[in-house]
Amino acid sequence: MLLGTSHIADSFILAYRIPNLFRRLVGEGSMSASFIPVFTSYMREKPPKEVWKFANNLFWTLALVLAIITVLGMIFSPAVIHIFTPTSAKNVNWDEAIALNRIIFPYLFFIGLAALAMGILNCFHIFGLPASTPVLLNLAIILFSVGIVWHHFKSPAISLAVGVLVGGALQFLVQVPALVQKGMHFDFGISFSHPGIQNVARLMLPRFFGIGIGQINFFVDTYFLNSARMPQGSLTALYLADRVMELVLGGYAIAVATAILPMMSHQAAAQDYNSLKRTLSFSVRIVAFITVPAALGLIILREPIIRVLFQHGQFVAESTRLTARALLYSAMGLPALASVKLIVPAFYSTRDTRTPVAVALVSLVLNVILNIVFIQFFFKRVQNGGPALATSIASFVDFAALFVIFRMRYGALGGMRILRSFAKIAMCASIMGVGAWLGMHYTSFTVHSRFIVQLLVFIGLIGGATVLYLGAAWLFRCHEIEEVYGIATRRRTVADTGFAEP
Repeated sequence: MLLGTSHIADSFILAYRIPNLFRRLVGEGSMSASFIPVFTSYMREKPPKEVWKFANNLFWTLALVLAIITVLGMIFSPAVIHIFTPTSAKNVNWDEAIALNRIIFPYLFFIGLAALAMGILNCFHIFGLPASTPVLLNLAIILFSVGIVWHHFKSPAISLAVGVLVGGALQFLVQVPALVQKGMHFDFGISFSHPGIQNVARLMLPRFFGIGIGQINFFVDTYFLNSARMPQGSLTALYLADRVMELVLGGYAIAVATAILPMMSHQAAAQDYNSLKRTLSFSVRIVAFITVPAALGLIILREPIIRVLFQHGQFVAESTRLTARALLYSAMGLPALASVKLIVPAFYSTRDTRTPVAVALVSLVLNVILNIVFIQFFFKRVQNGGPALATSIASFVDFAALFVIFRMRYGALGGMRILRSFAKIAMCASIMGVGAWLGMHYTSFTVHSRFIVQLLVFIGLIGGATVLYLGAAWLFRCHEIEEVYGIATRRRTVADTGFAEP
């Protein structure tokens, strides 16, 4: 890794996480969750001309708001950085972080528009292109980390910051042709009085807390990771662990949550609550089938994963230990984090915004309390993994409370079927876990020093664990394996524009 877990690495991660936090809360969080139900209602009730007028007005109005936030964020970057590092400046070079934050902050503008584009395309049942756009961000960062590129900048950190900005722009621009193909022509028009825009704005504030609880918890984690007790590189370690987690969350859980939100909104609008509950139950089982073994695999193979992906250049063995510890505690909460992303939209599709907010606030308070407890009384045991463990526990509480409340209000969700599925999934994952541990032990992964040998062993471990899990799932007749295959091969046979008849 180009920066390792040095002071400048923590400065870069801090500068990047701030606009990225706003992006998740406003762009892909509350804004998208508020926009999709309103847009789907327009598609059902309004002619195409009014639908696209709403979309165009919202686009330019959002662009104006994002531009203002971006300019203010750049101007007041010192204050923003200090808010995120109030406990200690030991692990962060503030001047460097402020400069990097000013370069990266316009990323918020592009990624906010990309999130809106994603929401529109999802309403037309286009999921592949929007879901693949994060690949462009990663490619841009990789390109700007190559020596032939970053040598043209003052420092590697500045080169990476520019890479983030370029990646954000690409995430939006690549979706523009698909939007135009569907009928959006970006006719200029800013309107704060449009009924649809007012509905979106009215729904955003409560959803800001409901959808964004995981990201608010990451803000809390950032605060505690800058404690004087934390070792250097703690912030970078949690960021990298989070990136590994997003390979699962971004590739599966978030994709499923994004896909079902328009479906549940249509079902709720038609007051078809039985179908809505079946959709939610199905989604929870599918995501559990993926995230439970993924979480166990991340826990067992955490050190090989970090060594293969990151232990290069300035990223040394101590960096791997820090990051592996953060990944251990982060992975524990992966199934809960994924499930929260499914059940919160279920509440919102029924126009209930208060319940997720109330539960989210309780979860947030619990996260703060646990962070204080871990850093004061259990620091020697959990060390830099404390914030990640606090977030994992808070996420389980968050999901459990939301699930119980939803069931009490709308009736049975197929709880026994979910429990039976979970029992089978846990059994299959345990078999996979034992196989992964034995494989790591007998291949002696840690004694290999050459990268190519480590890579081959690592591929063998991941591939073997996957085959073992799928084999066990087939043997124990987990129906989810058939459902996942059906989703992957199912084709739409009926053309559907989604618009109401004029």
